[in-house]
Amino acid sequence: MLDLAIIGGGPAGLTAGLYATRGGLNNVTMFEMGMPGGQITTSSEIENYPGQKEVVTGMALMEDWPEQCKRFGLKHEMNQVMSVTKKDEVFTLTTADGKTQEAKTVLLATGSVPRRAGFKGEDKLFGRGVSTCATCDGFFYKGKEVAVIGGGDTALEEAVYLSKMCSKVYLVHRRDTYRAAPSTIEHMKNADNIEEVTNCDIEEVYGDNMGVTGLKVKSKISGDIRDIPVPGVFVFVGRDVLNDSLKQEDGSFLCETNKAGEIVVDLRMRTNVAGLYAAGDVRIEASKQVVCAAGDGATAAVNIIEYIG
Repeated sequence: MLDLAIIGGGPAGLTAGLYATRGGLNNVTMFEMGMPGGQITTSSEIENYPGQKEVVTGMALMEDWPEQCKRFGLKHEMNQVMSVTKKDEVFTLTTADGKTQEAKTVLLATGSVPRRAGFKGEDKLFGRGVSTCATCDGFFYKGKEVAVIGGGDTALEEAVYLSKMCSKVYLVHRRDTYRAAPSTIEHMKNADNIEEVTNCDIEEVYGDNMGVTGLKVKSKISGDIRDIPVPGVFVFVGRDVLNDSLKQEDGSFLCETNKAGEIVVDLRMRTNVAGLYAAGDVRIEASKQVVCAAGDGATAAVNIIEYIG
């Protein structure tokens, strides 16, 4: 039986694994389907992680984390946890290959994924010009015009990133104010080739057999339709938490969640189910910053060690 099963290999899960193993737990496994590092590995620029004085990519920032954790005994199982149940103080994890694993405690650190905006043509053309990762796909539009949809930190940061390789970036937002840090807004406004297209809704993204060829936006003020011919559209309109592994057979969740599906925890990262913890972007009121997720993981691990005794 595992002392601790960590579901998710981003900053929260890795840090929890580091603190738990270094703190004395001998049987800790982190379940992560892909390469550990989490969603932050797709970010183009990280300039605000404490102690990191150079601007680096998310991939570079996370590069050494898994190796550090493994040094203290953290095991990585490349498998997807499909469900978590609890009976008689023992958790049972069922993985995608149909196997089960018992654990004394569980930490959910699955994070979140980019949310779809829901406009016409988005699903049809996703992966063929519609993207949620500027780092992954921006290179394909070098010297071309693209559109970025959204008004938060991620949208503005990725618009700035794309402006360095694309001839022009249309920043499309439904309001005329942004939900981003002042410094991020300043960076965006200082980019000469970013055009702000505000107070408008996306009517549709359209294309042909080759992919996206443009999008149409509707002004909330005049009602006019504007056609913006671009081969690439990047969508950054928030994220959805990954909580499916906690769903029970009756459709309920193993622990308390809010309306958005985020896991309700206290300051110790404890859920209302003894032995079950949540950390990082999957929990309520998460700041969605790497340093905060790492702090969550450390907090959870310290309290898990105390819980196991």
